[in-house]
Amino acid sequence: MKGNFSSVISALTLGCALSLDAAAAGAPPNTLTDDEKAVGWKLLFDGKTLDGWRNYKKPTLAGTNAWTVVDGWIKKIAKERGGDIITADQFDNFELTWEWRLLERGNNGVKYFVVEDRKGAPGHEYQMVDDAATKGPESMTGSFYAVLPRKDHKPIKFFPDSNHSRLVVQGNHVEHWLNGEKVLEYEAGSDEVKANVAKSKFKKTPGFGEKLKGHILLTDHTDECWFRNLKIRELPAK
Repeated sequence: MKGNFSSVISALTLGCALSLDAAAAGAPPNTLTDDEKAVGWKLLFDGKTLDGWRNYKKPTLAGTNAWTVVDGWIKKIAKERGGDIITADQFDNFELTWEWRLLERGNNGVKYFVVEDRKGAPGHEYQMVDDAATKGPESMTGSFYAVLPRKDHKPIKFFPDSNHSRLVVQGNHVEHWLNGEKVLEYEAGSDEVKANVAKSKFKKTPGFGEKLKGHILLTDHTDECWFRNLKIRELPAK
């Protein structure tokens, strides 16, 4: 068993390194290298269209200009409301990476464990925000929004510069990474998570804090936000 676990960790490390190395080496955005394909990476955004995405609780994308594609980026237009958008597919154990840009005072996030048959919050949120414009460590960039704070990290970059985020879910184990730093790790469904959920705005949402197979969601805040290089690969159960 020890050998199998070591193999899984090695594969995770290799896959992450390949993804980061591709970006650092100046590979074209929204593409996969042969090495990335070999370890199972897939694109969630082709750089040209919003194929593979739809509105939350709707079969297609709403006819709105709130979400558009500009110069190889998914752009959320400021003050336009078009609803949250989710991936067509659902994921269980996975590694997700993405690049994002935000204006000062901006706010957005990526949610996971998203299901459509639950009232209230649809999933856990990897927070993306100007920390100077928010209150409390549980609502700062890299946190599990409103539930768990992230560790201290270098300040995020603002538009036109970009940030790189990584999310790992394997079994109940979850990790949030920001610009190469691991800023949070937790166990879904743990006593710590349950206790913090009970003190949060999500306390009345049944099952919130537990690991679920679900969609990936880009939130529709009123602020401008940009996404590209959305890549995912499925992982073996821990």
